Amino acid sequence: MDVHNMVHMANQIALNFAAYSREEAIEHTTKHLKDFWVPRMLRQFHAYVAQGGVGLHEIAKEAEKRLK
Repeated sequence: MDVHNMVHMANQIALNFAAYSREEAIEHTTKHLKDFWVPRMLRQFHAYVAQGGVGLHEIAKEAEKRLK
């Protein structure tokens, strides 16, 4: 998947839950990624965050940590 699309998708998911408390937003974002992203997408996401995760919403970055 194109990196820009992946970042956009992850940020859209995070922003969808941003109105919740921080903890709930992270939990819901993590669950969504776990439920709907295929392993290949998750591997790419982990690799991107490991390289700094430039442009990712803070909620998306926190959710990535919980996916491990």
